[in-house]
Amino acid sequence: MRPLYIPGYHQGMFATRSSFDWRLRSRSLALGERTLVMAIVNLTPDSFSGDGLAVQGMDAAVAAALSQLDAGADILDLGAESTRPGATPVEAAAEQQRLLPVLEAILRERPEAVVSIDTYHAATALAAAERGAEIINDVSGLTWDDKMAGVVAATGCGLVLMHTRGRFTEWKELPPLAPEALLPLVRDGLREQIALAKASGVAAGRIVLDPGFGFGKLGEENFTLLARMDALAALELPVLAGISRKGFLGAAVRHTQRAELSLADARRTATTAANVAAILAGAHVLRVHEVQPAREGAAIADKLLASG
Repeated sequence: MRPLYIPGYHQGMFATRSSFDWRLRSRSLALGERTLVMAIVNLTPDSFSGDGLAVQGMDAAVAAALSQLDAGADILDLGAESTRPGATPVEAAAEQQRLLPVLEAILRERPEAVVSIDTYHAATALAAAERGAEIINDVSGLTWDDKMAGVVAATGCGLVLMHTRGRFTEWKELPPLAPEALLPLVRDGLREQIALAKASGVAAGRIVLDPGFGFGKLGEENFTLLARMDALAALELPVLAGISRKGFLGAAVRHTQRAELSLADARRTATTAANVAAILAGAHVLRVHEVQPAREGAAIADKLLASG
């Protein structure tokens, strides 16, 4: 008997996720066999999602980070400057005052932990690498501090290279993008940033790409980017998706919810759904606020990729 043919339906609709060996400062991480989870540790007083730990003190921040590791996080991502739309920029010295003591305390407790530093300041990246950080997560894609590429190359850290459209102080004023213009903008921008990194001595094996959900992409534009994210495979580098609790998710599900829900509760299920979509589009790493839901969603998505 011939198989049933349904117009528009094709088996194996998911992206093919390639395997990579992500070279960090002192070790490597295998990417592709399963999705890795990068846990957010916000050392700020003004995080967009209300989880900033700066006001709670260093002990609380360290405890929160260790709890993420205990929950199964593969990587901790420490950030001490908010990049929400309209945020006030922070000087590198103030950023380091918040961040470096927590980094040192975490690595005293868990010397095997893989720690990433969310910063666009080269001085902060260097100081953190000297204290044991393995990865630099630069939301500017090496474009806001002309010393950053050299620091990443010199320290040998892994690099998360994000695409951003403008600075976070400008996002509210950006004009919208046509759907057909969005992916070429992101893909071509990342290609330019990869070239900059390589020209500065950063090997391709140290780079993971982040398309930058919410970073200069407005509202529904983020769904266009997520739906077409598999096209980034053409850049032949692994991909990180940072979708957790983003505003476009909240807007999409708000009509289904009670008004009194906290931001975290209101966006938890939407975040998991978007994370699964990202993995099926080829993401190797998820950057998240909550580890357990991310791991569960990733387990299902990984099974689908393996079975498809």
